[in-house]
Amino acid sequence: MQEVVRYRLGVWLLSLYWVQWMVWAYRPPFFQEWLLENVLPFLFVGLLIATHRKFPLSNISYSLIFLFLCLHTIGSHYTYSLVPYNDWSQGLLGKEIDELAGFQRNHYDRLVHFSFGLLMAYPIREVFVRIAGVEGFWGYYLPLDLTMSFSMLYELIEWVVALVFAGEIGQAYLGTQGDVWDAHKDMALATAGAILSMSVVSFINWKYDRNFGAELRHSLAVKNARPLGEVKLREMMEESRREK
Repeated sequence: MQEVVRYRLGVWLLSLYWVQWMVWAYRPPFFQEWLLENVLPFLFVGLLIATHRKFPLSNISYSLIFLFLCLHTIGSHYTYSLVPYNDWSQGLLGKEIDELAGFQRNHYDRLVHFSFGLLMAYPIREVFVRIAGVEGFWGYYLPLDLTMSFSMLYELIEWVVALVFAGEIGQAYLGTQGDVWDAHKDMALATAGAILSMSVVSFINWKYDRNFGAELRHSLAVKNARPLGEVKLREMMEESRREK
């Protein structure tokens, strides 16, 4: 029954995502930039579809991924630095968000980078726990670490794209808005989102998992007292000579 519910939710989320994507795919102001922004999401969604039978994720993970992709779709339509959230807030609240918060730049890209850490760290944790079998401390640290790594990798991809597609296209994709520390702030926000996510997960596990403390201690205990490096290399070489 749970598998049926999970499958149906996955189908609904995928359908809603495609509907939302098609709505925002209609006449993007900067078509080439829009194409570039959608390469990675298409590959990622394809991976999720290809693996959903042999490795289905939880409803929570699929829902979090869906929310992040929706945020990205809006950003890719306008290019991140031109998302008109001020116009939307002006129409709804009678005030611009930038005016209320004292912002000097468009911060939609900052929101999405933070959301990447907040929303994607848990699905990454699920993969680590179910495939690598991590537990305790490593079940919270490794998702954080990989989220930070992905954030860094994305900044490198932006840099390469900006070099390959010189001019307005590259700069629009890069989206620094004149801030020389833009990449650093983006990575810091993704890290903050992931820390918050893993803090919430660890609190829930501490609250309801009776084995939380034992798993934490066991995960930090030494499993193999023998060093690796030259010690392990020497053992492998000796074993290889004996086999000959």
